[in-house]
Amino acid sequence: MEILENYLSYASAEKGLSMNSVESYEFDLKKFQNFLTSKEKDFISFSRTDIIDFIETLRDKGYSLSSICRLMSSIKGLCKYLIIEDLRKDDPSESLKSPKRWERLPKSLSIVDIRAFLESSLSQASDAISVRNHVMFELMYSSGLRVSEIISLKLEDVNLEAGFLRVMGKGSKERIVPVNLRAVEAIKQYLVHQRLKILKKKKSPFLFITNRGRPMTRQRFWQAIKELGRNLGIQISPHVMRHTFATHLLEGGADLRSLQKMLGHSDISTTQIYTKVTAERLKQVYSKHHPRA
Repeated sequence: MEILENYLSYASAEKGLSMNSVESYEFDLKKFQNFLTSKEKDFISFSRTDIIDFIETLRDKGYSLSSICRLMSSIKGLCKYLIIEDLRKDDPSESLKSPKRWERLPKSLSIVDIRAFLESSLSQASDAISVRNHVMFELMYSSGLRVSEIISLKLEDVNLEAGFLRVMGKGSKERIVPVNLRAVEAIKQYLVHQRLKILKKKKSPFLFITNRGRPMTRQRFWQAIKELGRNLGIQISPHVMRHTFATHLLEGGADLRSLQKMLGHSDISTTQIYTKVTAERLKQVYSKHHPRA
């Protein structure tokens, strides 16, 4: 346990990783640590075979490729640290290649489905908390934010008159993201009529808050979006909402560079996956409607 704590301190202080990144590393490596404990191994004694067995276990449990890639990245970072600290002489992850991150195209909803989801969210917004959730859903589809970005938004980050947000993304990189008129109006109504009801005389710098005046957790937001989707028979998650935002923008004629900036991708190759998504949709439409397809 001490090795893990020291590594997380190293990742934060010396590598300068953000709090969200360090929390993700901790979550991943505790999962790996529990697996090693079941095999009577620890961070000093595990082998390349142990890593492979761990990855196979994740696959059997239905973990997505993106989750497995993130876990492997966490393990690789740990291995480098163990060598730097002279706790190991070898790197058991050195010859392991991560599975292709985008082996499967990201899922996105149709315009009909996303409209049904947001309309249902609005119709069920009967109290301050459900209104808050609806506004968050509307904003996520409007601006393609990550979960960590939307829950950490502060009042000072929102310029409703100009129609944009100041977002702190991965690696503490700041970007400006536009907000559509529907989301702007939803935020205004939430601020005027609902936010103070949730706060109950408390104070908080955050835009979206809980009854305790704190920002929502990623897990709670994930649960809220999944629950509503399940009631509608729609498979949706924060990632799907973000992918839907990107796909619909490209289908509407947005250029790739602008989309890259809005999504906060450091590498445009990450953004290019959405061109494959839209091409795949075109093929589906063609196959469905062309008389000789």
